This record gives sequence, C-alpha cells and structure tokens, in this order.
Amino acid sequence: MAGTYTPLRGLATIPAVRRLIELALDEDLGRGDVTSAITLGTTRTVTADMNAREPIVAFGIDIAAAVFSLVDSRIELEFHAQDADRVDRGGLLLTARGPAAQVLAAERTALNFCQRLSGVATLSKRYADAVAGTPCRVVDTRKTTPGFRVLEKAAVLAGGCGNHRFDLGSGVLIKDNHIAACGSVRAAVESAKQKAPHPLRIEVEVTNLGELDEALAAGAEIVLLDNMTPAQVEVAAARAHSKRVIVEVSGGITLATIADYARAGADLISVGALTHSAPAVDIGLDARTA
Repeated sequence: MAGTYTPLRGLATIPAVRRLIELALDEDLGRGDVTSAITLGTTRTVTADMNAREPIVAFGIDIAAAVFSLVDSRIELEFHAQDADRVDRGGLLLTARGPAAQVLAAERTALNFCQRLSGVATLSKRYADAVAGTPCRVVDTRKTTPGFRVLEKAAVLAGGCGNHRFDLGSGVLIKDNHIAACGSVRAAVESAKQKAPHPLRIEVEVTNLGELDEALAAGAEIVLLDNMTPAQVEVAAARAHSKRVIVEVSGGITLATIADYARAGADLISVGALTHSAPAVDIGLDARTA
C-alpha cells in the first residue's frame, strides 16, 4: 500500500528505539560520509528504491524510513509495503527521493535495520507455519540482540509467532539455577507461590518426570519441559494436563522437529533461534537519477 511518510511513526516513536537509531547513525556517520562528499557534492538528487531480493516477511520499514528522515528531513519517502506484509522477490518496500549524498549516507543503516528485522519476521513465519493445524503456539525468548528487544519481539509477532517474557519483571519463571539455589523444585515453587503478586502465574522448568511431579504437587501453574524428547513430552504433557497445568517445551527444538513436539501435547514451544539465529534477509537499495 503506497503512502507518504509521516516522520517517526509507529515503533520509531518509542524513545528507546529512537536512541537506538541515533546510536546506529552515529556509529556509521560520526565522521561523515567522505565518499559521498567528494563525489556527489550538494546539488545532485536521486530516487532510490528499497526492494526485497528474496521472498520475505517485511519488518522494519518504519525504522528504515525514520533513518532517512533523521539523516535529512528533505528526503521524501513513499511506502509500497508495510510491516508484516509478505513481499515477493523484487517487491518494493519504500522509495526515497532527495539529496543524493544524504540518501546514500542513510542507506546502510536503513538496510541494516530492515534486513535484520525482516530476517526475524521471516524465520518466525516458518516456525508458525510448521505448527499450523495444531493448538500449539511458538513463542520467543529473551535471547535477543542487546538494545533490539522491542524491535525483535515485534518482528516475531509480525511473522506469526508469540512473545514470551519481555523482561525479568514480566513473569515468574523458575529455572535450573533458581532451583539449585532453593534446594529443590518444590521449595522454589512454594516460595514463589507465597510471595508472588496474585496476577502472576508460577512457571517452573523441569527436566524429568520426578521434577514434574514435584512441580505439580507444589502447585505450579505452568511447567517448562526442558530438553525432553517428543516421547517424553507426550507422557509429561498428559500428566500435567490432567492437573490443568499449561505445558511449555524448549531446548534444541528446530524446524525439523517442532511439529513432533506440537503433536506430543505442547501448548507452547519457546524457540530462542527466532531471534538469536535468524539470518538477515537480502534487501537492497537501488538508486537512479531523480
């Protein structure tokens, strides 16, 4: 859908995201763009099309547009797609028109954001598609690029998966090191139930059926089955569901195996790879004389 750019719309209006964009620009342009300065001068203008060079789920178009706007407010921007759109190879994302030196100065930073975030959204769609037709939902983790969490988690949603905790204050998740410090699964869960705010459900990570039984006896509301096989998950999920406990599964799950875990009874499957291993997609910027 084509449209004229409104400066700093959407995610780009969040102060932390604005700071991230400014940091990225300072990283690339802190000493100026010497190549453009000595070859283009100040009077040349260009039109530049940002396009997908492979099929993608687009994300970060608003961020890329904000980059151009912050480099030079004279750059005119036209949208041809929006975040979460499925874009075929050769499809246009946006067009930038304006002073050539400024358009090219913004190019790499704009592409870095859009390639990275579209990569997350594209991989998220592949995982969401892999469990389609089951009640299971794939969610992300906190294994995000430092500073990029709000953007990467938004990209995960755009691809069709869900968000787990946004930060350590978002929910109670008792993991192996909490259990080690408390002495047992039961002790950790009971302590959490005594002290947690009433709206927060208690989730605990377990690695075997013995720990699962401890968690269920202590009143856990969600269990995270860590590094179990699909066959083990099937047994554990049936036991947990009999107590009306939600089952999350994690640990080394890939696109090749995720459907087996979904069919074994997982309600949620958390996949760190959605953010920490998503490859950047191929997006280019092709300039021509205006």
